[in-house]
Formats: sequence, structure tokens, C-alpha cells
Amino acid sequence: MKLRYFAWVRERIGLAEEEADPPAEILTIADLIGWLTTRGEAYAHAFENAATIRASIDKAHARHDAAIAGAREIGFFPPMTGG
Repeated sequence: MKLRYFAWVRERIGLAEEEADPPAEILTIADLIGWLTTRGEAYAHAFENAATIRASIDKAHARHDAAIAGAREIGFFPPMTGG
């Protein structure tokens, strides 16, 4: 699956996107965030406050308990504010 990172999540990780093949036990967005934090200091820093991270599955907003099976693309971004 493709992982896409936006705004300060992208800045902290240093990538806009990447292909990933998480282990079979990674079933939800929350699991995926947990797994990503183990991939290095940059990921740990980007996801250090996981509750603030928003996610999307195939370009539709998704909660952290959403299943990722069959997802082609998962996006991660900080909360957005209006202006």
C-alpha cells in the first residue's frame, strides 16, 4: 500500500510518500501508526502524539479504529483549521 504524509507529518518523516507492506497483524489505522513508530526516530517523532493525527483510507477520512485491509492508499495529516 502507498502511505502518504502531509504537512508537518511529512516534514518530520522527510518523505511525502512511500510504499509499505506492514505485517499481517497490523489491522487498523491505530495499529499502523504503532508499527510506523518502530521504523525509526523520524517516524516516532512524527507520530509521538498519535491522537492528533488524522488519517484517510483511499482518500476518505477514517478513524483510528478503521480496518486497513484492502487499502491502496493511506494518508496521514495533522488536524486542519479553518481561516
